[in-house]
Amino acid sequence: MKEDLLALGQLHASERIGCSLYARRVSSTARAPGAPIAQIEPLTTARALRGPFDYRLRADQRGVGVGTVVRVPFGTRSALGVVVGLAETSDVTGERLLEPQEVLDDALPADLVELARWMAAEYCSTFARALMLMLAPGAGRGMRAKHQLTAELTAQGAVALEAAGTALRDGQRRALERLRDEGPLPAARLGGDRLRRLERRGLVRLTRRPLRRVPSQPVVGVPSAPAPSLTAAQRSALEQVLAALPHGGSLLLHGVTGSGKTEVYLRAVEATLAAGRDAIVLVPEIGLTPQAVGRFQARLGPTVAVLHSALGLGERHDEWVRLRERRARVCVGPRSAVFAPLANLGLIIVDEEHDGSYKHEGDPRYDARTVAARRAERHGALLLCGSATPRPESAATLRRLRLPERVDERPLPAVEVLDMRGQHHPLHPRTRLALADVRAAGGKAIVLLNRRGWSNFLSCRACGRVWMCPQCDVALVLHRAERLLACHHCGHREPAPVRCRACGSAAVARHGAGTERLEQELHEALGQAEFPVFRLDADVAQGKDRAARTLARFEAAPAGVLVGTQMVAKGHDFPDVTLGVVLDADQTLRFPDFRAEERTFALVTQLAGRAGRGDAGGTVLVQTLAPGARSILHASRHDADGFLAEELAHRRALGYPPYGSLIRVVCGAEQPEAARAVADAVAERLSLPDGSVLGPAPLFRLRGRARVQLVIKATDRAGAIRSVGAAVDAVARAAARRRVSVSVDVDPQ
Repeated sequence: MKEDLLALGQLHASERIGCSLYARRVSSTARAPGAPIAQIEPLTTARALRGPFDYRLRADQRGVGVGTVVRVPFGTRSALGVVVGLAETSDVTGERLLEPQEVLDDALPADLVELARWMAAEYCSTFARALMLMLAPGAGRGMRAKHQLTAELTAQGAVALEAAGTALRDGQRRALERLRDEGPLPAARLGGDRLRRLERRGLVRLTRRPLRRVPSQPVVGVPSAPAPSLTAAQRSALEQVLAALPHGGSLLLHGVTGSGKTEVYLRAVEATLAAGRDAIVLVPEIGLTPQAVGRFQARLGPTVAVLHSALGLGERHDEWVRLRERRARVCVGPRSAVFAPLANLGLIIVDEEHDGSYKHEGDPRYDARTVAARRAERHGALLLCGSATPRPESAATLRRLRLPERVDERPLPAVEVLDMRGQHHPLHPRTRLALADVRAAGGKAIVLLNRRGWSNFLSCRACGRVWMCPQCDVALVLHRAERLLACHHCGHREPAPVRCRACGSAAVARHGAGTERLEQELHEALGQAEFPVFRLDADVAQGKDRAARTLARFEAAPAGVLVGTQMVAKGHDFPDVTLGVVLDADQTLRFPDFRAEERTFALVTQLAGRAGRGDAGGTVLVQTLAPGARSILHASRHDADGFLAEELAHRRALGYPPYGSLIRVVCGAEQPEAARAVADAVAERLSLPDGSVLGPAPLFRLRGRARVQLVIKATDRAGAIRSVGAAVDAVARAAARRRVSVSVDVDPQ
């Protein structure tokens, strides 16, 4: 116990912990409901101090259970905590245990508490950090359900309304007639004073009812027609999905773009609900959520809830509560929706399962696909992953169901690879001609350039100075419309220069092109009035619903072109798009990452899938400096099987996933020497009989902190995770004293 208190004192040097504090760290598990001892995990980010701690429950608190959220005294402050176990007795004897100060609403389901425990071990993080991901939105911040005063006609009021000679003023009679004809209504619509008088006469009943804060979302790509007939391939896939639903397991729905995967998802969810179980549907981007929600709500109605960070806090809270109380039984959302508080899961769908956005960047650095597999396993549910470009790991480990053709037997678009070697304009002549043809025909096109901003970087032609971020070792990107330079890593901004501060020269050169510049060039080349240009990237998508509104405007326009980063390639279904263009398609190949080929193949194939979904057919143009790259050649042939076979053979030879596991440890500090020392200490403590350690090696400075990384490569995944977790825990306190952060990334993306 003394060690725990000393560690707590180190983490909170400004706080002094008196000898009367006996919140004792425990390791025993829950025993009896209604037990007097609660084992509580305080929600602190400190890695060097972990619970759970024993707290004594008062008589009025004996109803708490695993998952209850409480506020507890912790040191000299108050902290949120989660009850993770109950016990009859504590290991602490002869000492006074503290009591929780407050029991809060919005308890976590017990299965999420267990999931957090697993995540802490799987991702070498802490129990508390994992629990924080699963709390109800606004937990501990006074978030409550919103209520509305509602008026309802009583039986006496109905009689009075029909009876002759009842003394009613005109306004009162109109209010009663509306309640008779429309049912209960918000009191504010009818006049509060008038209703109070009617209530005193017993003619209306006024009650405060919960008011759901309904997420308002633009409707994008939602079909109004009845459910379509299934193709033979869809029927075959659905039959196998339905056969697997009662037993659980994992399946991969590998279907070309436009093959009708969403219809298979919808019918699988319908079957899950009919069996009395619940479902989660994961989509890769917040920008895709409105389209997915619209489709599921059109089929399933209000039983569908949506969870994502772009909603207001009150909206998210109400949706979370609807799910926990099973007033909603289907949750649609991006990766965080994997923690939806549904206790009777029967199906988890991971749409576009290849997408890297399913990997969380914070600690714990979880992969929603892996977490979904864990939840499905624990619930005996079915995990259904779907993609036109599945990950090699999924293709190698999951049973595949095939959708080899588009619905209505529409052909996949023809793909032309355009060699950009020797070209100096961002658009190839063939691309400019194709866009002009689309404009002349009054059609639509999508152009992908996976780089935002106006120019990649600026330099001085006189002295060679490059404008760099003062906090990160990266060049600043020009955003011309805002007249500023921005760092896309830390968010630093500064005014765009007119002259070089180093030499005074006005010869400031702009290098490269991003979506902002491309948008302007297309405006000038195609004409805004007749052929509008819509841009969709992280810059214009900031703020609630902005991405969805851009997509809705593009969908509603009779003609136009959508320009953007990889956001434009993800799952959109616009039947009138006849041309797709990928600029700088080999950009991702220039990253030193074993997934580079996989990402390039997926990006080109997914963008190609946006074209030719209607009767007019489509064409895809791929501009590249590497026309012979295998990922680009396979994508141009729509040859996913060929690419996967080559990629898996390559990974098997080198021991990369799925034939091995990678773990990255990054140490960051203001001083490079401190970060290096902690990284060396971690490396010395690693025990990997079947693995290897690469590094420590320096990374570029980020947000003002020097960084050093280790990369662990091993075939025994579980053993490597245990070894890394133990090594990091061993150095955690020393690292905290030296103000060195240590983060672990299992399966880095």
